Amino acid sequence: MGMTTTDERAVAVIMVGGPTKGTRFRPLSLNIPKPLFPLAGQPMVHHPISACKRIPNLVQIYLVGFYEEREFALYVSSISNELRVPVRYLKEDKPHGSAGGLYNFRDLIMEDNPSHIFLLNCDVCCSFPLPEMLEAHKRYGGMGTILVIKVSPDTAYQFGELVADANTNELLHYTEKPETFVSDRINCGVYVFTPEIFTAIQGVSTQRKDRANLRRQSSFEALQSATRSLPAEFVRLDQDILSPLAGKKQLYTYETMDFWEQIKTPGMSLKCSGLYLSLFRYTSPRLLTEGDGTKSATIIGDVYIHPSAKVHPTAKIGPNVSISANARVGAGVRLINCIILDDVEIKENAVVIHSIVGWKCSIGRWSRVQAEGDHNAKLGVTILGEAVNVEDEVVVINCIVLPNKTLNVSVQQEIIL
Repeated sequence: MGMTTTDERAVAVIMVGGPTKGTRFRPLSLNIPKPLFPLAGQPMVHHPISACKRIPNLVQIYLVGFYEEREFALYVSSISNELRVPVRYLKEDKPHGSAGGLYNFRDLIMEDNPSHIFLLNCDVCCSFPLPEMLEAHKRYGGMGTILVIKVSPDTAYQFGELVADANTNELLHYTEKPETFVSDRINCGVYVFTPEIFTAIQGVSTQRKDRANLRRQSSFEALQSATRSLPAEFVRLDQDILSPLAGKKQLYTYETMDFWEQIKTPGMSLKCSGLYLSLFRYTSPRLLTEGDGTKSATIIGDVYIHPSAKVHPTAKIGPNVSISANARVGAGVRLINCIILDDVEIKENAVVIHSIVGWKCSIGRWSRVQAEGDHNAKLGVTILGEAVNVEDEVVVINCIVLPNKTLNVSVQQEIIL
């Protein structure tokens, strides 16, 4: 057994953002921090965290964000116990940029003397092939490896586009949200670094301070205004680290052949919930419910039902449905492509399609809550905020309904404030 294997230790850092960031996620983020919103019946951040569990010699997971610690306290303690890996929430004092945030907590992150540091974003949905990335990273021998995916050229411009060497996978060129087409390979927001990343981030800060000093000494004002306005400790991973280090044999790419999506809106969260349910088929089939309508409900495709939920045996459920704690689903109910949150009651013969039904909602007999199912359109998925009451025989199509409303007449294509 070689010496190298015993010295290896990994830590993972998951960026969870903050309350000002999740505004596109309203009305769902009015009740719960977006990273704790359930996808496939598990909090959003649970999916990257449980993927980290597969990293060999993982010693610690840090969640870094702007939420108050008390909002994560319960989740962090329960997940630490469940996975038997210490998980800790770290609150950022002010925005430091994606790389600066990592650097801000470098002493804690380096406490266990890790040989590798994983950096993940909570609001991306993928299969998180972390052990495979680590293997590739060790083969490449660089400072960092970036997870990438091939997308259709017409959507690539929305992301960080990159060019890699076809043989060595070295990152040759990186552009964040380019104005012209660069490449159909994009950055997935999942990385593994060696501790040298901290030296690189420090280098950016030092360079900024030097420039600021130079400006004070001379009246030379021809420097770009963009870099002038940034504080020295504000370091962005993409523009300040990835772009300058491309082509210097320090950064490499690992391509995922699975799926990848960004979870920016409630509509996308419904799509991602379905992707995670389909992943459970391979990773955690015990989480998926089966049923043929004899003793329990008829289940079609991938469905998650919390053990405390009560579902009538004549209900028909799936594909892509998750039902959270203490929900009650009545006789003859049909559910397709939807997320049903805690304490929801769905009464006899109601139908829910392409929708997210918020906590404590009530859906009346013979009513319908549905949408077109376009995950990118503003009203493509119907969203009911907390404690919305849809009365009997009411039809709700392509709507977003804010909390505590009662709907006693049918509505469509509306945002109900």
